[in-house]
Amino acid sequence: MNPNKLSARLKTIIKSAAAAAVLPVLFIYIMIAKPDYTIMNGLAHVVLPVANWVGDVITWPVRAIGAAVDNVRELSNLRTENQELRAQLDAALSNKNACDIAIMENEKLNRELDIVQNKSLGAVVADVTYDNTAFHHSTFFINKGTNHGLDNGMVVISTTDMLVGIITDVAPNFSRVRALTDANTNIAVRIAGTEIYGFLRGNGSNTPTIGLLSNAEYKPQAGAKLLTSNISGVLPNGIIVGEMINDTDIRIIQPDTLSRVIVLKFDTQNAYSNEI
Repeated sequence: MNPNKLSARLKTIIKSAAAAAVLPVLFIYIMIAKPDYTIMNGLAHVVLPVANWVGDVITWPVRAIGAAVDNVRELSNLRTENQELRAQLDAALSNKNACDIAIMENEKLNRELDIVQNKSLGAVVADVTYDNTAFHHSTFFINKGTNHGLDNGMVVISTTDMLVGIITDVAPNFSRVRALTDANTNIAVRIAGTEIYGFLRGNGSNTPTIGLLSNAEYKPQAGAKLLTSNISGVLPNGIIVGEMINDTDIRIIQPDTLSRVIVLKFDTQNAYSNEI
């Protein structure tokens, strides 16, 4: 830009500002020294707008600072409100989680109660207190015993109605259960939907096996369900045992996943008659 043009514009702005500053002074002088109302009325239409404009220009920094302070104050209030809302949200989420846990526990208890009530046999709910897996043996302890009517040979099932073991030792307030994975497990089973029987044997691994099928020509298939059989008179009939993985291995509930179980009491003298 041409320096001469810039200098000329700057001079014009300075002159305008000086004139704007002089006009209010002139107006006040006329009001006091020579109160000619005709002149005053004429000047008022020019002086007052100019005075307002000058006042706006002079006070603009103050108003700008005030607006900035208000914005900062409002931003601070918003941050405080945001923190309070976050705290309320965290509290609400915590309460929701607590409610969800309570609902799940209630549903679990109702399911266990339904299982107990729907059994034709007497049933006792017990907590798993300790599991012991070593070498080819797999057992666990429950917090119920002879004081609760339990005895050796009673069947233990999960809260999902699947066989998990048989009581082998009892004390007044606890019992030991032999799991299906224990090497000493050997129970009669039936392949669901058929009249083919066999024996499930534990071997110390996570997958017991089936053998000695009543029909040698039967080819076991993956996904076939196994049920308890009462042919030996040891177990009640019809409890789900597991599912076949292949022609020999069985998928069952693992003892270390259990926290609560159900013990089925004998319905005759130290034995089960037939159906659960």
